[in-house]
Amino acid sequence: MHPLSLAFLTVADVGPVEAVHAAAEAGYQKIGFRVLPAGGEADYPLLTDAALLRDVRRALAETGLGVADIEIVRLGAENDWDLFDRFCDRSAELGGKHVLVAGDDRDRGRLVQSFARFAAMCDARGLTADLEFMPWTAVRDLTEAREILDASGSATAGVLVDALHLDRAGVRLEELASLAPARMHYVQFCDGAKPYDPSDEGLIRIARSERLFPGMGGIDLVGLARRIPPDVTISVEIPNLAWARRIDPRGRAAMAREAVLAVLRAATAEDAA
Repeated sequence: MHPLSLAFLTVADVGPVEAVHAAAEAGYQKIGFRVLPAGGEADYPLLTDAALLRDVRRALAETGLGVADIEIVRLGAENDWDLFDRFCDRSAELGGKHVLVAGDDRDRGRLVQSFARFAAMCDARGLTADLEFMPWTAVRDLTEAREILDASGSATAGVLVDALHLDRAGVRLEELASLAPARMHYVQFCDGAKPYDPSDEGLIRIARSERLFPGMGGIDLVGLARRIPPDVTISVEIPNLAWARRIDPRGRAAMAREAVLAVLRAATAEDAA
């Protein structure tokens, strides 16, 4: 069975200590944290607050949860490498395994160099740099992500497959075979409505605030589950602002986990048929 991790965005309305306890109570094995902003938010205190770091590590020890991923490094035309260095140190202190990386630089050659440099920073700390493709960024689909990964020369970096972006980018499930299993360190699961607004603004809005529990939308999650290498962690990333106003974080965490487990059971049944 795939380990399940509670993604930051699913319960972004609570602090990291409460998120750890919500994940543990709902039955997750791992959790993800955000340390750097994705854009537009205030800074996250986990980067600089030593007392909060101690509290989070204590909560992790008490619950037995592991840390799957740390968010988010955005590689642009100009980057604050000193900040990234501190980010990697803090990610290692938290016990993280993977770092979510977004590519925003439209200069492909420069983006490859930046990704290679950041992947080396991660590697030195026992982390992996996982490049997520998103249709509105400079890394639009699986092909582009794989090309950047290969050109970087990193032996440890990976490609992060997000079910929503996979669907919105028009990537066929069969294309996942082009990605070596060792390059898929974790995947993100959610569902999404169809039809949908294909504009960049619409895609971003849905990705950040209108995702659905598996089984509520039109994405072939069972097919995706059948193509994930064994034991790869599934990060359950389902931000939905409307639900957040009506359902408490622990309830949402539990509901999301059960929906993913239903998908995995269906995938196992299809494989056995």
